Parts: sequence; structure tokens; C-alpha cells
Amino acid sequence: MNFSELFKLSGLLGRFSPDGKCLASCVQHRLVVRDASSLQILHLYSCMDQIQYIEWSSDSQFILCAMYKRGIVQVWSLEQSEWYCKIDEGSAGLVASCWSPDGRHILNTTEFHLRITVWSLCTKSVSYIKYPKACQQGVAFTKDGRYMAVAERRDCKDFISIFVCRNWQLLRHFDTETQDLFGIEWAPNGCVLAAWDTCLEYKVLLYSLDGRLLSSYRAYEWPLGIKSIAWSPSSQFLAIGSFDEKVRILNHVTWKKITELEHPAVITSKKTIVYKEVEKSPTLGTERLSFPPTRALASSLFSTQSKYDICQVPVSLHYIKPVADKANPKVGVGMLAFSADNSFLATKNDNIPNAVWIWDIRKLKLAVVLEQLYTIQCFQWDPCQPRLAVCTGSSRVYLWSPAGCVVVKVPGEGDFQIVSLSWHSSGDSMLLLSKDHFCVCYLEREEV
Repeated sequence: MNFSELFKLSGLLGRFSPDGKCLASCVQHRLVVRDASSLQILHLYSCMDQIQYIEWSSDSQFILCAMYKRGIVQVWSLEQSEWYCKIDEGSAGLVASCWSPDGRHILNTTEFHLRITVWSLCTKSVSYIKYPKACQQGVAFTKDGRYMAVAERRDCKDFISIFVCRNWQLLRHFDTETQDLFGIEWAPNGCVLAAWDTCLEYKVLLYSLDGRLLSSYRAYEWPLGIKSIAWSPSSQFLAIGSFDEKVRILNHVTWKKITELEHPAVITSKKTIVYKEVEKSPTLGTERLSFPPTRALASSLFSTQSKYDICQVPVSLHYIKPVADKANPKVGVGMLAFSADNSFLATKNDNIPNAVWIWDIRKLKLAVVLEQLYTIQCFQWDPCQPRLAVCTGSSRVYLWSPAGCVVVKVPGEGDFQIVSLSWHSSGDSMLLLSKDHFCVCYLEREEV
């Protein structure tokens, strides 16, 4: 692996463009656009205030910069440097902003979720969507960009509206059998919409494009319910992570449960490989010691190295007993992700915070557990092959594939703590983000 130098960053705002050619990052009120391969600066834009959110248009020609405190969105063009756009929501305020799939409309959600305003960059027309619901995931687009679903709340009841993105006409409007709708998400094939209830009510509802209720699923009744949801890329499976530390997988034919994946604190199966990260200090021979020590020697004396050991079962994982009388208890499956080829599912159980569980979907069995030294901050699958990248808030990045595991330390002085990462669309590089800096990790062709 090769690493770029560190560049300044604010707000974890670093994004590869969808076409993979550019990399956008923010430093306070400045937007920097670089060439993704050479990291040479291509464009430098100055916004009116500190940028709080950025998003590329689907064709990589425009970048949206949202300044929620000011209620302003600024849009920059990469092809026409003299063109720019400013959208001011005024007294209505701004809490969220995003692109439509065509990359020519911007959807702004006003404060208190009074409305969603659809701004057209081409015709300068404005459309309004009333009563959007203030929930975790209230707007969802189909993968082909043809339809948009919006969660709504009217007269103390939940509804879903489906719009045609081409002209923003209402296609369907229907009520949902939810107490307090928490999120909606389309299957990748755009045929089924999943809607799930608040964590106080375990309920998943599956709707067709025309608003028909295809099925509903409830695993149990009274304890805390759903914590996370993920569709498989093939749309064949819906994985539901719950507060009871289990993942339930529904199939796309009958929408019934086909398996239940548990996350015990002790791994006993001999068919599961457990990789445990261990840390060791470097050993130095006395012939290398000098006084005063050289700069390289001093840094090596105080640095630690880590590697993976394969553990013999049974293996006890680091378990944290949740505090039940506090809000948002750290318990249950809070992170889920399918690999791009549908072969594997990666999960994290929040009260075993240092472990990533990798399940073989073809066998519906636990294949691998990675136990790290520190809490898992983020993991993401390579978009081209079954390879998982993990970060834990340290200066190391961890890679797993069916061939094995590797630990790589980001070289350089200072403490570069990786808290988020994202893959390039080609799968041959990664963007590593810390609180104040970012770098790009390039994988060798042999590794790819």
C-alpha cells in the first residue's frame, strides 16, 4: 500500500466524485477539489460560511455545499468555473439538503420539517412537498432515480408519498400501519419499499410501488425493537438488526424469516475463524541505541505495532454490560453491510464494541470474527470485490478478505486517528478521514 501526505479537513467532509475522477474536501468555509489520482488542486471555492455538508451531483459536474446555520446552499460547477448558484431559505431555515438523482434539482428540508423545497437548476422553478416527517431516514430514492418516497406525518398519523422524479408529480399516497415511522428504504431493484417503526415497536412493513402492503414482519412484541436495516445488493434479502443482539434475514419471495444470526460473547464453533488484534512494542538491539537518540529511533521507541493472531476456540470477546436505565443504550446490532457480490454480511453488536462479525450468506453461518483493540468506528465493503475495510479511531486501517487479514499503519509523524473511511468506485484506493486531516490509501495492483 502507498499513502498520500496528510491534508487538512474539517467536519469529516471528504468525498470522491461518483465518476471517481475528483476528490472534494472542506476546510472551514473553503471547498477544495483535487484530482483523485494525483491529488493536485483543480478548483478552490470560497463559501459564505463554514460548510456543514457537501454532496456531489450524480454526474459529478456540480457540488452542493450546505451551511445550515445560515439557511444557505451554494452550488459550484466544475465545467463552468464562472457559474454558481446560491439558494437562501430565509426565515424558514434549513436542516437538510440533497441532490435529486438527475443532478439538476436540489431538495431542501426547512426547520421543524415544515416542508421540502425542490429547486430546479435548469428552469429555476420551485416545488413544495408538505408535512415531511422528522425521522432518521425520511426521503428515499430508487436506485434508477425514477421514484422518490417521502415519509409524512399528518394529523398524528404516518403516511408515505411516492413521487415521479421526472416531473415531481404525486404517484401514490397511502397511510402506514406504524405508531411512529422511523425510516424508509427502497430495495436496490426499486420494486419494494421497506418502512420500519420506532424502536419501541418491532414492525417492518413492505410496500410495492403502487402502495400495496406486501407483508409485515414482527419478531417480538414488548422489548426494544429495530436498530438497523440493510438490503442485499441483489434485493433478495433484507437484514434487520435488533436491540436483542440478533440479525434476522427475510427472503424476497415470502418475506418470511429464513435465519436468525446471534452475537454471543463467547465464540465456540470450530468452523469460525477468530482474528484477534495484538499490540507489541518493537524490540531494539543495544547496538542500535544511541544518545541522544536519532529522530527515527525515538519515534520507533515509543511506537507500537499490531498484528492479527488466529485464536483457538472457545474465545471470549470483550463484552460491555448495557446500562438499561439510560436513553439510547449501547446494545444491539447497530451496523450492517452486505458485500457487493452478496456473499457476506458484516455486522457490529454495540455491546461487543470491538468486534466485527462476518457471515457467509451462502451458508448462513458465521465465517469470521475480527476482534480489535479499540471500538469499531466504521467499516465498508470494497465496491468491486468481497473485501472489508475497518477503522477503530487509531492510525491503522484493517483489511479482511477470504484470503486473510492485514493491519496497515498510516506512516508519518503525529497522531492520525482514522474515524471514517470510504472506497473509491474502482476499489483501488480509499479515503481515510480523521477529525482534522485526511489522506488517500492506494492499493497496489497485486493487492487489488
